[in-house]
Amino acid sequence: QCGHRSDTMKYLRSVFSALTGAQGGGARDNTLYSAVNTQEPLGFQEPVYAPTTVPERSLNPAIAVFDRFLQGRLHQKKQRSKWVFLTMVLGLFALTFGSLLIVIDPYSIIFTMKTTFSEGTDTFEMWRKPPIKLFLKVYLFNVTNKEEYMSGKDSKLKFQQVGPYTYREDMSHGNVTFNTNGTMNSIPLHPLTWIPELSNGTEDDLLYLPNIALLSIANVMNDATFFTRVGLNLVIKKTNSEALVKMTAKEFMFGYKSTLLSLGNTFMPSWIYFDKLGLIDRMYDFDGDTSTIYTGETDIRLSGLFENYNSRPYLPQWDAAPCNTVSGASDGSKFPALIKPNDTLFFFRKSLCRSMPLVRVGEDWVSGMNGYRYHFRKGALDNGHNETANKCFCRKGNCLPAGLIDVTDCYYGFPIALSYPHFMEADKTLIDSVEGIQPNPDIHTTDFVINPESGLPLQLSVKMQINMALGDLSNIANCKLFSHTVLPMLWTEIYFDELPTSMATRFYIYLRVGPIAQTIFTYLFLIGGMSFILLSLASAFCIPKDIKLKDTTTWKEEAFRHQVVEKEMNKHRLKETTNNTKWSKRR
Repeated sequence: QCGHRSDTMKYLRSVFSALTGAQGGGARDNTLYSAVNTQEPLGFQEPVYAPTTVPERSLNPAIAVFDRFLQGRLHQKKQRSKWVFLTMVLGLFALTFGSLLIVIDPYSIIFTMKTTFSEGTDTFEMWRKPPIKLFLKVYLFNVTNKEEYMSGKDSKLKFQQVGPYTYREDMSHGNVTFNTNGTMNSIPLHPLTWIPELSNGTEDDLLYLPNIALLSIANVMNDATFFTRVGLNLVIKKTNSEALVKMTAKEFMFGYKSTLLSLGNTFMPSWIYFDKLGLIDRMYDFDGDTSTIYTGETDIRLSGLFENYNSRPYLPQWDAAPCNTVSGASDGSKFPALIKPNDTLFFFRKSLCRSMPLVRVGEDWVSGMNGYRYHFRKGALDNGHNETANKCFCRKGNCLPAGLIDVTDCYYGFPIALSYPHFMEADKTLIDSVEGIQPNPDIHTTDFVINPESGLPLQLSVKMQINMALGDLSNIANCKLFSHTVLPMLWTEIYFDELPTSMATRFYIYLRVGPIAQTIFTYLFLIGGMSFILLSLASAFCIPKDIKLKDTTTWKEEAFRHQVVEKEMNKHRLKETTNNTKWSKRR
């Protein structure tokens, strides 16, 4: 057995000597390992190998770093020249490209293209037919003490809010044609669809509500000639018309038949050209309306805003600015681009009969994008009591109480006045004159969230109330109790909570990822360019041309020989273990 071990050791030593170039157990200077224990013991003992000294590298740090990085090839003259030239060209190219990104600002160019309205652009298609889920909620004020009030038992009308009755508004802009002056013409479309699952009640709910036809005619005819009033009173008594009538919610919102209305339609078609009357139906009467919108071609900030409405840059119902101004306002589908924090925005809808100013009250994140939060400016419905600029909202010199805007001329001569829901921010006498009104800013405040870069609305909730502001009705039958009364009839909320996921993702990439990516690439090119230029200069001037460093081929050969030796030793250990096991069994 000992002889067998001796033969094995001789074999391993011969393999090791052949691979390392050792003679008689000696070691060459260039080998990675050398045998330091050549004495053969009485029993088997593996040779112990220790690392030899690797030839010293250059002490120049720059040379050492570059040689390590380039594996010594930098000192070949031809390759050195190529390296210097290549790194210099790459550095100059990257530096130039990074500078061009700063000067040209491609994101701004793309942003302008995307924001300007033209066929096929995302912003234009979003404006033409917004893919959002826009809803209309209607809350009605049901009179709960009709008999008591009409009999004189109660001195105040009692109202109960019912609803909401919810509809989906499929807002769009039809028949779009582009003009040569940076504008386009369109027809506003706002069809409504009943959504029962989002409603609290049905359209067939029976309620006691103001008879708009009777009260409107009474308000107009109170100062008519004696004989005209006599004739009207005879008709009212003959038809048994009452100021408060029982009808369904749908009839009140979308139209109910009235004998007085039919007579008005017959004898005064220039005033009343419809044969049924409903408040929501009149609010959403856009027949024959047209709008002219800025495309943003001449000024990117104006894209999506009104240039005029019904061929006028102003509203004919009001005598002077700012009351009659509509140019520069938004219908809610697109606001100005590049909004500054202190900018005042304007929102216009035909049912409002004016442009409402919006002021920023904070910031928020919606659908992954930053937005400015806006409310209607405080005092916007002041009527000149505190805001002298609002004096022009006093119709024919008659100023309604603060918090009410007289929009009679926008509602076919009916005595309609707008306010915030539940007379919020209105004169306290309006709240005290009736029961059941409870203004709450947390519930009744209009709220917009608008992305300042694009003008894209991220969230919207517009809340307004429609009232009847009646004058002296003492000369009209069945109407005397309603003289000088403001009757709340309904309030509405037009809203959407968030953008569709696909739309939000697309605009998130445009507005968030785009500028960040451009900034990152700009810095990468600038830093990378400077690094390559410095590397090129260092290669050209910091490394002596006559220094020769050790070729790494020798290191690779030594490592390979070491791996072969290790492999042979592992085989030998396995064989020895097997032989020892067999010998033990024989014994």
